[in-house]
Amino acid sequence: QVQLVESGGGLVQPGGSLRLSCIASGSIFSINAMGWFRQAPGKERELVAAITNGGTTNYLNSVNGRFTISRDNAKNTVYLQMNSPQPEDTAVYYCNVARSSTGWSTLRWGQGTQVTVSS
Repeated sequence: QVQLVESGGGLVQPGGSLRLSCIASGSIFSINAMGWFRQAPGKERELVAAITNGGTTNYLNSVNGRFTISRDNAKNTVYLQMNSPQPEDTAVYYCNVARSSTGWSTLRWGQGTQVTVSS
């Protein structure tokens, strides 16, 4: 099984910046993508950004152009650079991994990291 540990969240002002990190460990074989999800109170958990092993990225429309996802395969780590975050970006952010055969590993989430955007 894969263990996921998110970090880097905190309080940030609108227009500031923040970088989230997620380290994957354990059974990480056959992973072909990593991604970031978020969940705000009263809302569904949503996919924010994803990156494949080949470097293809996809973003939620509302964050496109402001957030950048990247990865370091040697460190089994995925990052989310959050530039110019807005109050509506406030949420708990979770990372996840995907395999081509089974998709996202949504039965096992890490603890997440809280991002609060406020002046």
